[in-house]
Amino acid sequence: MIKILIIFLFLISSCTTNKVIKHHGINSLEKKQSKLIINETNKNDILKILGPPSTKSTFNNDVWIYIERKKINRSALALGNTKIDKNNVLILEIDKMGLLAKKDFVNIDKLNDNKFTESITENTYSKKSFIYNFLTSIRQKINDPFQNRKRRK
Repeated sequence: MIKILIIFLFLISSCTTNKVIKHHGINSLEKKQSKLIINETNKNDILKILGPPSTKSTFNNDVWIYIERKKINRSALALGNTKIDKNNVLILEIDKMGLLAKKDFVNIDKLNDNKFTESITENTYSKKSFIYNFLTSIRQKINDPFQNRKRRK
């Protein structure tokens, strides 16, 4: 009985109540971005403070994007479901001289404030348009050999 009690206590002692935190990207991005000063901070300073960017713009190499995402497990009863605690994005634009020209910090609250348009794009062609007539004639020509074969038999 004592052996079972000792084994049970040993197993319970290894359990913790700390929540598991999954972190992706740059830690404490909000604090670090406050050290960046527009028209004073250069590329080397940015790399020293933040490290290499998470991604660079594919259209313009002078736009660097840093990402921070932090997920926390809800509870043991939630069966592993996670909750997003932080979701920060920092967009830096660097001018030709290598100085920081613009910075834009977006946190989870700003992301939720984005409003998307409800308008629907309508088709610009009508049944009498050239494209409609052209596609209809092509469809008829493709289906026509099958109809001719049926008539001949």
